[in-house]
Amino acid sequence: MAAKLNPKQREAVEFVGGPLLVLAGAGSGKTSVITRKIAYLIKQCGLKGRNIAAVTFTNKASREMKERVGQLVSGPDARGLTVSTFHNLGLNIIRSEHKVLGYKAGFSIFDSEDAKALIRDLMLKEGDENSDRINLIQMQISSWKNDMLTPEHAKSKAKTPDDELMAHVYATYNRYLKAYNALDFDDLILLPVLLYQKHPEILSKWRQKIRYLLVDEYQDTNLAQYELVKLLVGDREALTVVGDDDQSIYAWRGARPENLARLEQDFPTIKLIKLEQNYRSTSLILNAANQVIANNPHKFEKALWSDFGNGEKIRVIRCRHEDAEAEQVAAEILDMKLKYNIPFKDFSVLYRGNHQSRLLEIKLQAFQVPYQMSGGSSFFSKNEIKDAMAYLRLIANPDDDAAFLRVVNVPRREIGPSTLEKLGTYATERDTSLYDASQELGLEQALNGKPLERVRRFCDWLKRITDRCYQEDPVPVLKQLFTDIEYDQWLYQNANTPKQAERRMENVWYLIDSVKNMLEKDKGTADEIGIEEAISKLMLRDMLEQQEEDDDSDKVHLLTLHASKGLEFPHVFIMGLEEELLPHRNSIEEDNIEEERRLMYVGITRAKRTLALTYAATRKQYGEKIETIPSRFLDELPEDDLIWEGGEKQDKERVQEKGNKTLSALLGGLKDDLSE
Repeated sequence: MAAKLNPKQREAVEFVGGPLLVLAGAGSGKTSVITRKIAYLIKQCGLKGRNIAAVTFTNKASREMKERVGQLVSGPDARGLTVSTFHNLGLNIIRSEHKVLGYKAGFSIFDSEDAKALIRDLMLKEGDENSDRINLIQMQISSWKNDMLTPEHAKSKAKTPDDELMAHVYATYNRYLKAYNALDFDDLILLPVLLYQKHPEILSKWRQKIRYLLVDEYQDTNLAQYELVKLLVGDREALTVVGDDDQSIYAWRGARPENLARLEQDFPTIKLIKLEQNYRSTSLILNAANQVIANNPHKFEKALWSDFGNGEKIRVIRCRHEDAEAEQVAAEILDMKLKYNIPFKDFSVLYRGNHQSRLLEIKLQAFQVPYQMSGGSSFFSKNEIKDAMAYLRLIANPDDDAAFLRVVNVPRREIGPSTLEKLGTYATERDTSLYDASQELGLEQALNGKPLERVRRFCDWLKRITDRCYQEDPVPVLKQLFTDIEYDQWLYQNANTPKQAERRMENVWYLIDSVKNMLEKDKGTADEIGIEEAISKLMLRDMLEQQEEDDDSDKVHLLTLHASKGLEFPHVFIMGLEEELLPHRNSIEEDNIEEERRLMYVGITRAKRTLALTYAATRKQYGEKIETIPSRFLDELPEDDLIWEGGEKQDKERVQEKGNKTLSALLGGLKDDLSE
């Protein structure tokens, strides 16, 4: 077992003489240390599996840890071992002690939407329907629970009428939860802490049960989680925590990186072991990561290194605007795929905000590059885009029954399920599409009166719109389509906030602009396309797009920087290296650059072999083109390890020509050349 560990890892596994903090840099094999330490505790130290608990933050990390422990220890020795998320551990404690907490056995757990609905009902009773305030109160209640503040504490700290209202809603919300025999997500940590503080005999029982505790990703713990660990460990101090203060990127959801430093106060004898050897990246990538993060203040100093050699220099690519940036990235991926036969799944594109993926998705689709989204919904999987695409699909193909069913009653046209059932039965008997069936005289035998009139009114309107798309400039017609149906009003009625409705409508206009760009791109050339081809290009033909996060098919990974944590890819692109994007404007205004720098560090350390950083010289903001300022993080990179590309000489035609050439190669069937 120990033969595969480096000296520092082995020291961390075998140290059991007191509390231990393992400062584990990115890619340094921390999961190996935790899993092998569990095996060491069972095999060498004689602990029973049922007396060991290892906790982490995500189900995925917990599953991986369980699998790896299972390969090292099996049978009776491992029986009863707890490997779970913090929230699962809390749930087990509450299930065991529900009577003391005043809950019945079959309690419910409210998810975020359930909780929001309850808060909305309570706010309505207060005469306040403001969705923004509802969201704010929900976040505040979560924050109070993470900081272990009861409604009474919140009320005593209230300084303004708004504070008092929030504290009042918090108290009422908790009362209603209890009445419903329900908990929310934050209660799963808070209630065990309060239970242990009030009932030392119950805490003693759990300390007897959990005799050794291991905690992963300790930098992501909030105050309640920290307190839960401290209470469970007690004077025995049988504790190993693994963390990396440089990868703490979740302050917005209550994480406190300072919890790593607090360990020294609460456990004065704690031993520190640093894992600095990286098993993922080349030296130049690690050098860049080290140099960027060195600009943050540190309680613990560390520097990553690896045995993988220098590797390729890091490319910094300046693009003229965001369109050129997305096209450059898409073309680069396809070019590397064709030249070196690299699988698409070896590429990852990271960005600060989900909105940055919209253009990239369209460019990847144009180059027929398969991709999958993580850490945010795909632009094409948003409900408003599905609605808009269904309308476009019907214009391209009126016989598309799935598209017909999606939008025939969106917005509502009083065409109900029974009407559609009768229409569907008739269409099936006639072996025709729903659209064509609605035009036939025979339908009057199955459907009549108002329902028939409404279906035909929709189909007649759709036919007029379709005909105009083929006879006139289609873009104004498509815009009129969404104006005709008052789709913006439909969004306002069904959105949580007016801002959300506006964003969704902007997504629809963005889609129409994409159609416009496709139509204009090759206008007047032999490659000119019509409305039908433009819509076809935008269609998502691959139903496997909506796979689970563990999808291992051959697709480029598109992720937010937050969602990329814990993952690794041979070839990484980070987009949008601009002030107010990365670092984000909110962080600049709040003077919280340190977390943004940690986010940059996380992005850099995802790359194994190559890393490219892109930025746009100009970017559209609220419809206006503005000149951007390159990110300060570019200035913090080691100059000698960089290759700067683009500059003022960035040539759009060259990028397009490169993309077109590689696309031609792909479509031209140059398989023989590639296989040589």
